[in-house]
Amino acid sequence: MLVAFSVSPLGGESDSVAEAVADAVRVVRESGLPNETTSMFTTIEGEDWDELMDVVKRAVQAVQAHAPRVSLVLKADIRPGHTDQLHAKVERVENYLS
Repeated sequence: MLVAFSVSPLGGESDSVAEAVADAVRVVRESGLPNETTSMFTTIEGEDWDELMDVVKRAVQAVQAHAPRVSLVLKADIRPGHTDQLHAKVERVENYLS
């Protein structure tokens, strides 16, 4: 299962969100789950909802420490029986491009 999410603070004292987002990404990386962070989303891969939603919840809580309001966007690819889709999905596209 893959979950791509974006979490950011709203209503803080600055329009920069980098420090708050870094705290969320730290939570993801410390989880030990396969992950990738891009300019817009962080994607994590795990076995089930509970495992992944726990990480997302803790990432949101990390951002909440920075601002009174938080925005969360989440997208999930639920495909039991498949692993390493964080890389395999991209490789399949790259095969068509080469």
